Amino acid sequence: MTTQPRPNTGLFFFRGRPGAPFAVVSPGGGFAYVGSVHEGFPYAVEINRLGYNVLVLKYRVGQGGRLPTQDLAAAISFVFKNSKRLDVATNGYSLWGSSAGARMAAAIGSHGVAAFGGDDLPKPAAVVMAYTAHSDRSDSEPPSFVVVGSDDGIAPPSSMESRITELRRLGTRVEYRKFPSVGHGFGTGVGTSAEGWIAEATRFWEQSR
Repeated sequence: MTTQPRPNTGLFFFRGRPGAPFAVVSPGGGFAYVGSVHEGFPYAVEINRLGYNVLVLKYRVGQGGRLPTQDLAAAISFVFKNSKRLDVATNGYSLWGSSAGARMAAAIGSHGVAAFGGDDLPKPAAVVMAYTAHSDRSDSEPPSFVVVGSDDGIAPPSSMESRITELRRLGTRVEYRKFPSVGHGFGTGVGTSAEGWIAEATRFWEQSR
């Protein structure tokens, strides 16, 4: 991949243990904005607290989902190329996303980094998806941890449950949490039935590496 300037993009690095694996978090925002304050930095703090290196992606908006997913592919390629300087392990990395960001993470998980202009790299060890309606899949999917709210009117649980059924039919390891009395955009879930899901998802990632 040829590195080219990408205006309005960037990575915020939360340094973990030296040599620990890394996670990339893609916040939501309907591809109209990047909700880092709500769904990026708080996730990173929780994952980083457990010792992992975390990068929160700022991606291009206002042009649909393809360009943001290309930005995610470029970010993963960047981390692999600079792994020694960043002091991160490249084996067993994970991708996290909420809403629109979850679509991006899932697309890379399904089709790989190179399919979106990045380098020819391994797929993630785990994909963590929060409250999104996403049906696309491949015949070879990474382990997936999925969370939704029972009262989500934007991405109803049923829209994700059909995909989960397909992944399980393929033999993909999937864990699914539907939290009662929670709507769209619950973030870390503090103060709701979803509280603690980041730690659960991190354990799932650990078991998938």
